[in-house]
Amino acid sequence: MRKLFRNGSANIRAPAVAGRFYPDNPVELRRMVEGFLREVKITAGTVPKAVIAPHAGYIYSGPIAASAYAQLAPARDTIKRVVLLGPSHYALFDGLAATGAAAFATPLGAVPVDTVAIRELCSRLPQVSVRDEAHADEHALEVQLPFLQVVLSEFKIVPLLVGEASDDEIAAVIEALWGGEETRIVISSDLSHYHDYETAQQTDSETARAIESLNWKALGGEQACGCRPICGLLRAAKERGMRCRTLDLRNSGDTSGDRGRVVGYGAFVFTQN
Repeated sequence: MRKLFRNGSANIRAPAVAGRFYPDNPVELRRMVEGFLREVKITAGTVPKAVIAPHAGYIYSGPIAASAYAQLAPARDTIKRVVLLGPSHYALFDGLAATGAAAFATPLGAVPVDTVAIRELCSRLPQVSVRDEAHADEHALEVQLPFLQVVLSEFKIVPLLVGEASDDEIAAVIEALWGGEETRIVISSDLSHYHDYETAQQTDSETARAIESLNWKALGGEQACGCRPICGLLRAAKERGMRCRTLDLRNSGDTSGDRGRVVGYGAFVFTQN
């Protein structure tokens, strides 16, 4: 298990999947992310309040993730805080895991954590606690950071891994962090796993329709590995009268060419109705 390492007086969470999920060379990494973003057509309208983006290796899901992140570019200097929620792949725990780190590092530099928000969450909401061991090897949040580092200027993150938590508990956390124009929410999730190409297309299309209709009760682990944080967002979005739109819906068969056992990816944006 990877540990936090010391940088001066601040604890910084070291990258766990650089060199595997994405390049560990900063020049190569920036070039790759910028290349994905250049292929995206930015739609006119309101910058989304929340996005859902995939978290696989960039060669598989990078183009789909870029579809969501490109929409944040017009608010590059406005967005100062990003709330990151994703599933825990390696650690089992109740509630949501916050971090005691002061920053999360990638090859592009260190992203500061909103430690004040973390302290307030842990003191106000019993479902949130600091569990750095859950973050140590996790990729779900880390792979979102280089996209944010390229798209935004100066910002902080509130990184939260979701364990055994109810829709109500997750929605309450999202509501507590909702903020204003300075805050955006990113849910990290892939969709269906290891079906044949045609089955994955059908399954992911049904999942996209459920997400667009904000129907959190229709989603489970078979539809998305990050179903819990997605459901929490859908519940909060429903209560706030928001609208969801699918930007991109593909799978690893589309990006890698191997259509045997594929993983589904979707990019979704949420705006105020």
